[in-house]
Amino acid sequence: MTAPHPRYRRAMAIPVGMAMATALAFLPNVTASAADAPVSAKADATSLSYVVNVRPGHGVPGQVKKAIAEADGTIVTSYDKIGVIVVHSANPDFAKILRTVRGVDSAGNTRNAPLPAQSTTDVGTPKVLSAAEAGAAEAVDGQDPLEPLQWDLPAIKADKAHEKTLGSSKVTVAVIDTGVDDTHPDIAPNFDREASVNCVTGKPDTTDGAWRPGATESPHGTHVAGEIAAAKNGVGMTGVAPGVKVSGIKVSTTAGYFYTEAVVCGFMWAATHGVDVTNNSYYTDPWYFNCKDDPDQKALVDAVSRASRYAERKGAVNVAAAGNENYDLAADEITDPVSPNDATPVERVVDPSECLDIPTQLPGVVTVAATGAKGLKSSFSNHGLGVIDIAAPGGDSTRFQTPAPPATSGLILGTLPGGKWGYMAGTSMASPHVAGVAALIKSTYPYAPPALVKALLYAEADATPCTDPYDIDGDGKVDAVCEGTKNRNGFYGWGTADALDAVTK
Repeated sequence: MTAPHPRYRRAMAIPVGMAMATALAFLPNVTASAADAPVSAKADATSLSYVVNVRPGHGVPGQVKKAIAEADGTIVTSYDKIGVIVVHSANPDFAKILRTVRGVDSAGNTRNAPLPAQSTTDVGTPKVLSAAEAGAAEAVDGQDPLEPLQWDLPAIKADKAHEKTLGSSKVTVAVIDTGVDDTHPDIAPNFDREASVNCVTGKPDTTDGAWRPGATESPHGTHVAGEIAAAKNGVGMTGVAPGVKVSGIKVSTTAGYFYTEAVVCGFMWAATHGVDVTNNSYYTDPWYFNCKDDPDQKALVDAVSRASRYAERKGAVNVAAAGNENYDLAADEITDPVSPNDATPVERVVDPSECLDIPTQLPGVVTVAATGAKGLKSSFSNHGLGVIDIAAPGGDSTRFQTPAPPATSGLILGTLPGGKWGYMAGTSMASPHVAGVAALIKSTYPYAPPALVKALLYAEADATPCTDPYDIDGDGKVDAVCEGTKNRNGFYGWGTADALDAVTK
């Protein structure tokens, strides 16, 4: 079955001509390997995965364990600290049965497709930087060779911040994503292997290299990792925090799906392995918005909420991309045409205050909107007063926002698997900028808890007033409405991230 919508958040395909030229959104054209499917799934392709949520801290209650077995369920793993149990079952009534059991808070299926993940089709690839383009970049003293092409660094004063500090090697940012190629020359010097893992099945796989994307899988996570922490080493580009560590927590199937059990595993791994910041440039499949009045979707919100809160309690600042649909996430209603994306989508109208994009809209998560080379909200970026916390460069079409020379692309340069570099755009690219600034704050204030890091992140952001009217394509029609004040509004939140203030104030 072909997935109708890219899940990761969200290498953006902007106008058709631009998409054809730069091919920004990438989905692997591959059927999931047997390694992605647990043994039970190989025997029965109709099995689904479920989360069963119980009281945290007490293990799996006996009556729940018995009920799971009687309902033809097999426990894959249990996260007792947060009371989330991952189960596989071929019983279509499994969740309905479990919801009647004493001690079960919620239960629901995490997917609609059978456990062996469905294949999807390519819709393009990032624009790989050519040798000629790389050779044309004229770096000055103190710059990495490709840094002149990175208009996004001066946009948040990261270049000035690097004169003060590159960040601490004692700080780790986890990229919860499609996998990270730690062999890349810009990533290898800063890679934290101990904090890296494959969480695709919901159970940690610590096999060496399991966190890497396969040859036909999305380069998304590798691009994000480079934006955050590409080393300042005389090679390639420079990350926002080039002195901190970066880890890869792979949570997407080979077909590009980010299912709840994998996301829960990712947050829990980060929580227990000393991660200081997590970057989450995706939404949790198969629902773009998870409505809490639906018992299955409620269970998914419950499970991911518990995991993200636990990671924060253990010291991690969770940063997430806002999304690329130009939605007003503070609106009374939004039309969601893509859910569920692993079955036949049914167009539905949702209330985004009750139906949540997870982890983006979860309490405590730093929600990031994207800006282009002119500092305006990117044409695609979601927005919403009280939802967007902060803004950062995510790129945009040069037709809308053209960077100043010597930069030539309005997109964001990042690392790609195989020792390459290339351009992508999306709130996926904005979120790692904020994750990098948060890492610089943590480097400057090593004992600061997540609440203080977030407070400093917002306080040190550059207040950015509403763009009003917002007519990004210049056709005389308003493309989005910004509400709020200069100091906090629906386009830019508390403002545009400021790396220099993060290390000097």
